[in-house]
Amino acid sequence: MAKRVSSLDRKALDEPRALLADELPQGTIALAKFLLGKVLVRDGDEGRLSGRIVETEAYPPGDAAGHGWSGRTRRNASLFLQRGHVYVYRAYGISMMLNISAEREGIGAGVLIRAVEPLTGLDTMARRRGVEDPVKLTNGPGKLAQAFGIDLTLDGMPYGTGNGIWLADDSFTVPKLGRSVRIGITRNADKPWRFFIRGNRWVSGLASLNNPP
Repeated sequence: MAKRVSSLDRKALDEPRALLADELPQGTIALAKFLLGKVLVRDGDEGRLSGRIVETEAYPPGDAAGHGWSGRTRRNASLFLQRGHVYVYRAYGISMMLNISAEREGIGAGVLIRAVEPLTGLDTMARRRGVEDPVKLTNGPGKLAQAFGIDLTLDGMPYGTGNGIWLADDSFTVPKLGRSVRIGITRNADKPWRFFIRGNRWVSGLASLNNPP
């Protein structure tokens, strides 16, 4: 299993340029688009994992589908931090979901990182996921969280090199931006606030969403 995945492992990024919080655009929709093509980096005991962000969902202020809709609680407090903080929650009692706070302090809004294209550390991801197909390692929010070892200990931390999880820019240009309604929600389900790199194999969702007529 590991041999097949390793053949697709990219050359390790020597020292990708870390994005600073000031470089992140203010505004949830803008941030969801901005993150496409950027690199998610996870440093830990098993080395460095990285992947290109290929799919995001925005949950802006006032969105009834967002976790900040009913106000700040102990569970969602990280969502109300200044943009650039990690917000992790467990969905349906099973899967971790990785988010980034998107507005100024006190406003509960954020971006869900839905899928990444693996770049480095594929062997570790494969072992954690228990799958051989590299596309299935990170083509969904729960999958990428498992592959990257995302857990509640990260909740509330700023994305930064000293915290084991950070964002980087390697000058990649998104070839074609796609957008659609969000996946798996019932409130505000008609809002076109899901963004993705069109044609990328790691994007989750139905073909009808990813290739609209």
